[in-house]
Amino acid sequence: MKKKTLFGLGLSSALLFTLASTTTAKADSSKDLNYYFPTDITSLDISKNTDTYSATVLGNSGANLLRIDKKGKPVLDLAKSIKHSDDGLTYTLVLKDNLKWSDGSDLTANDFVYTWQRIVDPKTASQYAYLATDVIKNADDINSGKNTNMADLGVKADGNTITFTLAHPAPQFEYLLAFSNFMPQKESFVTKAGKKYGTSSEQQIYSGPYVFKGWNGSNNSFKLVKNKYYWNAKAVKTETINLKVIKKPESALQLYKQGKLDAVSIIATPSMYAANKKNKDVKSIPMARTDYIEYNQTGQVKALANKKIRQALNLATNRAGLVKSVTGGSYKKATGLAPTGLAVTDTGQDLAKFANSGYTYNLKEAKKVWKEGLAELGQSKITLKFEADADNPTRKSMVDYLKGAWEKALPGLTIEEKFVPFKQRLQDQQTQNFDIILGSWGGDYPEGSTFYGLFSEGSGYNSGLFANQTYIDTYKKATTTDALNEKERANDYKILEKTLMEEANINPIAFQSNESLVNPDVKGVVRNSTGTTDDWTYAYKK
Repeated sequence: MKKKTLFGLGLSSALLFTLASTTTAKADSSKDLNYYFPTDITSLDISKNTDTYSATVLGNSGANLLRIDKKGKPVLDLAKSIKHSDDGLTYTLVLKDNLKWSDGSDLTANDFVYTWQRIVDPKTASQYAYLATDVIKNADDINSGKNTNMADLGVKADGNTITFTLAHPAPQFEYLLAFSNFMPQKESFVTKAGKKYGTSSEQQIYSGPYVFKGWNGSNNSFKLVKNKYYWNAKAVKTETINLKVIKKPESALQLYKQGKLDAVSIIATPSMYAANKKNKDVKSIPMARTDYIEYNQTGQVKALANKKIRQALNLATNRAGLVKSVTGGSYKKATGLAPTGLAVTDTGQDLAKFANSGYTYNLKEAKKVWKEGLAELGQSKITLKFEADADNPTRKSMVDYLKGAWEKALPGLTIEEKFVPFKQRLQDQQTQNFDIILGSWGGDYPEGSTFYGLFSEGSGYNSGLFANQTYIDTYKKATTTDALNEKERANDYKILEKTLMEEANINPIAFQSNESLVNPDVKGVVRNSTGTTDDWTYAYKK
């Protein structure tokens, strides 16, 4: 074994954001921090959570072996040391001494073993299991039910030491050791809570800088309170972070201007962006997020099982026109699944630019393949339901724009709009209860597999359930044979983008940005383009 610097293996660093500006807002006189979420949080179940806002709560109330620092690199958190073997297949970490849960009980190496076991247990049905099955020895067989002996999983504890045995080298592995879905879980607590685990702030126990309080599972006001048992509690300067769910962007903006919020996004509508983009409080906060459309390819929607119909919809999508009309230019048109700012290749080129597969807006070709698709289906008219979040004004406007554009370009097409709450959209997506659905994905770590793994074999995020063998084979090659070869891995990702485009399995729409007004008196916030996007561990108000 040899010691290594954290991060390593050629990964690009995540973008970061440290708050600093000049404000025009009247600052809150208290030392509390005040933030909001634009939609509800859904779960505090560490193994099952999938949404950004719940992950923000988990990432601040929980801790992992590593934590992402202000330079976007994983550094020691609950672990006091890390080593890996020369072949990259074995990682050994030793915990800090006297770690405690928020109830004062001992936090042990077994709590980490349990969380990895729980996420791959098929009974858990975690959508994030693929992150473990991709890298950990025997995880795939256990998750698929081929091996029922959980003791065979390549995660072991011996006293204060945790050893991970990988199935193959994985360039993203250290980021997983900082990821909220792999934070420790206390088995006795999870077992006692049963089905209630993670359904409220009282049904969770905390390992991180803050304790979450006041969430009953459906209310819209809660807070993070400093955890006196966190190993580095002395360095946590803020006692309370107040959080609210504010679904109306205009309301959040008004609260910021009144000094009652410490940050607010201004990209909800083009008019809001135009009115505020020159404010001296504006900061561009990094995001590695893509809005994209999924088509139901299960066979339940006959028209969308036809490749030419899907291709016609993609070709009739004016991405540049859409982002200009809907966002006023605050978003950028998508060139593929992986967004700009996520990662770079071995030559330093942005991965999204390198892998650009050439999605085009071509009405002539769209009409041609549409006509051919209708002929293959033996139909002259098609009606499709298009679903998106009711509580996201931007996505509603995107659907409106595409409905008008598609119906105008493709004779015989009728689009029926369906807007549902965020929670319902997630559920419909996961259960294939849709024809066409507009979703979004933010990267979990700064490496291409965080996006391309969405549609890998066995992934719970392939909501359209398309079967693309070239994609499956190439992704497997990228994450095994080429795992430590940056050049070849980037070439694999380029093939994946091309394969998705040629089969029209998805329709990438926009790369998100986040222009926000930010209180300059708040310091120490770490903004990551992936993973826990807002880390308030060492944040404070001057």
